[in-house]
Amino acid sequence: MIQFTEDCLIGIESLDQDHRYLFELLGKISELLNDIYCGDRYNSIKELIEELQTYAEEHFEREEAYMESIRDAELTRQRMQHDAFRAKIRDFDVMNISEDEQQDEVLSDMVEYLARWLYRHIIGSDMMIGKMPPLEEWMMKKNPCEFSEEYYTGIELIDEEHRRLFNIIDRANRLIRDDFYADKYDEICSVLEQLKDYTKTHFGDEEEYMESIGYSGLEAQKRAHMAFVDKLDNLDLDKVDEHPQENLEELVEYLLSWLVNHILGMDKKIGK
Repeated sequence: MIQFTEDCLIGIESLDQDHRYLFELLGKISELLNDIYCGDRYNSIKELIEELQTYAEEHFEREEAYMESIRDAELTRQRMQHDAFRAKIRDFDVMNISEDEQQDEVLSDMVEYLARWLYRHIIGSDMMIGKMPPLEEWMMKKNPCEFSEEYYTGIELIDEEHRRLFNIIDRANRLIRDDFYADKYDEICSVLEQLKDYTKTHFGDEEEYMESIGYSGLEAQKRAHMAFVDKLDNLDLDKVDEHPQENLEELVEYLLSWLVNHILGMDKKIGK
């Protein structure tokens, strides 16, 4: 059953309520897909899509206004993800679904897309809202990529792998900010590939450890890991190359902020 679970709570009541209702809409779409006695579902599908579009728009407006009020560094990236969601919902064809099979297909596609997007967006992006200081303050640190004692989980393997991830991000950050390094774009791309590979290795090790101790938060961790890996796998480096310095700085800041928030908000609970 598709439902809002505690691992989707981001700690901001108004936004958590919005997310709950979006999951309720997803549940209604899923129920309509599985209702074999419903008959012609054209009007129901059309009404659900319209309600989803309307409510998502209201939610995005509230979420972006909140992020703007706290000068959240991820606002621009969130707006891009919201725009991608709007475009996808508009693409669902509700004009030519008079037959049962056509209705099944559009409902199935909607359930698959919404379930994947909601979990990954909430756990991979929304979870960070308000968790990081304003970007200007964060990047004023002498070395924001330094792995410090505050990130320790008390589990030696996980701490050492986290240290390695910080080191890789630090290397990318130094390359980006080195004005005297020629042809650094290819080198940075190589470092990002290394980060992608090592992140997958780390998540695998971390999940194996959690499974070995019967950790109750394993499924939430898997969803968060999946969301982050999905972002890494879908990095558009060709787009980055159009404005490399600006885009790469934003990318490194995002990778670091996600890792910090994930460790402080989720991984430290494993050691407890």
